[in-house]
Amino acid sequence: MLLATPLRQLARELEAGTLTGEALVAASVEAYESGGNSAYLSWQPQRALEFARAVDKVRAAGGNTGPLMGIPVSVKDMFGVPGFPTFAGCAQPLPEHWQVAGPVIQALQSQLAPVVGKTHCVELAFGGLGTNPHWGTPRNPRDAHVHRVPGGSSSGAGISLVDGTAALALGTDTAGSVRVPAAMTGVAGLKLTAGRWPTSQIVPLSSTLDTPGLLAHRVDDLAFAFSALDPVIGKHGKRLAAIPDLADLTFGVPSGFFWENCSPGIAEAVERALRSLEKAGARLVRFDLSGLDEIFEAFLKGGVAAPELAAFIRKELPDIVPDLDPNVVARLRTAEELPAWEYIHRLELIKRLSSIAAMELEGVDALLTPTVTLTPPDVDSLNEPGAYAAANMQALRNTAMGNYLGLCGLTLPVGKDSAGMPVGLQLLKGPWQEERLLLIGQSVERCLGFGPDILGSCS
Repeated sequence: MLLATPLRQLARELEAGTLTGEALVAASVEAYESGGNSAYLSWQPQRALEFARAVDKVRAAGGNTGPLMGIPVSVKDMFGVPGFPTFAGCAQPLPEHWQVAGPVIQALQSQLAPVVGKTHCVELAFGGLGTNPHWGTPRNPRDAHVHRVPGGSSSGAGISLVDGTAALALGTDTAGSVRVPAAMTGVAGLKLTAGRWPTSQIVPLSSTLDTPGLLAHRVDDLAFAFSALDPVIGKHGKRLAAIPDLADLTFGVPSGFFWENCSPGIAEAVERALRSLEKAGARLVRFDLSGLDEIFEAFLKGGVAAPELAAFIRKELPDIVPDLDPNVVARLRTAEELPAWEYIHRLELIKRLSSIAAMELEGVDALLTPTVTLTPPDVDSLNEPGAYAAANMQALRNTAMGNYLGLCGLTLPVGKDSAGMPVGLQLLKGPWQEERLLLIGQSVERCLGFGPDILGSCS
């Protein structure tokens, strides 16, 4: 697939004139028409083609608007994108002001990266499996025979990469909504420190935890896209340094929480990856973060996302309540009964344990865990009483810890489980250390292999 080509190579060929933006968008359209169309809620191929032709003319005239110039991008339907309705996974489009571009989309627009479409998501991003009763649950492309969930809430993001319709995908992450779909569909995903990039004009789930994020085929692609966007959005202006040697890295490996209830083959795939890293020279040490059980207990009760979403709906979108997904309604109903003191207690818990986690992680270069401990379930299996709630919490268990402890994190594919589905390795690091995390991730990736080579094409 053309759009699975490394982003650095695409950018070089575009700059050299051996490839055009029009050709890239045309490849996206061809992939969509050949069956790769389950990723999108809104798809505007003609608009993207016309945009790409205009970008090619700018380049031909000597213009260069940035590293992502001409590279097709998919955008989760939580972001405002001019010309596209914003549903946020709901049954009806949200008010028109949610189509206005915020800083992240403005950064894409400033670099003239074509947006080929807006991808499916869980209603109001409130779920980790990728289900949606209004628009249907997108099919995980890694299983040609069973309709498995793709992971959520950025449920179409990973699919858009695997099906060849986008070279880069934008998602959001509140408790794992970038890393879970990335792991379940076999791509790489980056969760930023909350506050690193602004969230304005992204429909909110949690004002405390929400952050934009990136999905791509490789960690190297994530690093390329991050370095292109971060100076524009975050205004940090740092450049990525040299990729470290594994022999110079010490990784913390937890002994308990992150390994509980793994589906068959997941722990084994991650352990093989860890042995490969150790064989290549990395130092692995036992490392357990403080307060995980305490944080997870608060998360199981709705954390801060549930009450913050309930407040947003009551203030901004009260008319949508009768049509909400029953799974969303059940969690909101509990949140609306939450006493103010309990909400404040949870905020204080997050602040206190985040500070402790940041200090503890100074002792290692990164914490390594399975990204998701659950094989993507068959959609029909979730109709059993209690099945959805249990699977949703299990899918988000490991990733949510990164959000609630204020960390940045990424995932990359390292193998397959016993069902033949992708397995992700999660790297967590202290806040505001995305540059270093991506460099470490690239070192890990060079040792273990790139996702497209490990997993192969979908059958």
